[in-house]
Amino acid sequence: MSTKDYLEKDYYKVLGVSKTATPDEIKKSYRKLARKYHPDANKGNSASEERFKEISEAHSVLSDEKRRKEYDEARSLFGGGFRSPGGGGAQGGFGGFDLGDLFGASGTGTNTGTGGRLGDLLGGVFGAQRPTSQTRPRRGADVETETSLTFGDAIDGVTVALRLAGEGPCQTCHGTGAKAGTVPRVCPTCEGTGQASKNLGSFAFSEPCRTCRGRGLVVDDPCTVCSGSGRAMSTRTIQARIPAGVADGQRIKLKGKGAPGERGGPAGDLYVRVHVTPHPVFGRSAHNLTVTVPVTFPEAALGAEIKVPSHRGAPVSVRIPPGTPNGRTFRVRGKGVRRSDGTTGDLLVTVQVQVPQQMSGPARQALESFREATAGEDPRDALLQKAKSA
Repeated sequence: MSTKDYLEKDYYKVLGVSKTATPDEIKKSYRKLARKYHPDANKGNSASEERFKEISEAHSVLSDEKRRKEYDEARSLFGGGFRSPGGGGAQGGFGGFDLGDLFGASGTGTNTGTGGRLGDLLGGVFGAQRPTSQTRPRRGADVETETSLTFGDAIDGVTVALRLAGEGPCQTCHGTGAKAGTVPRVCPTCEGTGQASKNLGSFAFSEPCRTCRGRGLVVDDPCTVCSGSGRAMSTRTIQARIPAGVADGQRIKLKGKGAPGERGGPAGDLYVRVHVTPHPVFGRSAHNLTVTVPVTFPEAALGAEIKVPSHRGAPVSVRIPPGTPNGRTFRVRGKGVRRSDGTTGDLLVTVQVQVPQQMSGPARQALESFREATAGEDPRDALLQKAKSA
């Protein structure tokens, strides 16, 4: 991308955020737009694919603190707008300043009063006396995706195959930009450096070479897939290890599994949002598993030892003491979810007293006898007294 293109594109507008947006706001907007225009969700829609590329390009600049600062400084210097050679009037604080003075034919440097400051800033932004962003190694972009897991896989951990789509080295030309059977040649203008020096009298700065657009190479017979850019949309499948104990909605970071870096730079990171399918028996509270177990009235009243299910294991015994009320919870140590430190949560067993819908004759007689034996007891007396005195 040329310097002029870099400055004229409003990346904030592309992502739909303000110039004062926080990194979290930028990331949130990027995730929303990337999900909407992702090629997998808009198969065969070339307009959506181009929009996805714009969104990815804007995010790669605004998500990098250093690149965003350079971008903001450059746009601030020129007011975020320009007058191309032969175009309309300038915008911003340099009245009558023509972009052609910088990027067109030789200029005279009429703004001598700002020459020192302008030269320093342009040197910082466009890389005077150092490699530009087009030639130095660049870290790959971070990538976000989602996956769904069963309740058991979320607790135990699992390796899943994730299909990722994004811009990367063209698979047809292997990133060279040249058609099969041909190779790029060293740019005769910059002699392979990717930079061209611009002397404006009172100051000088370097910009990406116009002939090769900062690549240092010229493609005479471009690849038909990427049109000579060396970059194209591609898909890849990676095996991602989801750790044990992941919760529904949790975001997992997989270092170095994002987009490949450029010019030898490191790969970005992959962020995986996990969705967990509910279990028909077990629930979850942090690192504890929960289960509701029915008990009979005699078991609750007289006490009993009952069997309750455990996740991926044999049933465990739980002692129910006499007089256990409905809704009481018992704790079974070590039968929950494994934590990152190697310890394990517990199984929380809540009893639910079952009222029989049908009873045999002897059972009914026994219950009638019980009611007669406790006829003088009213469990609501205390409640009525409390309500009356309130």
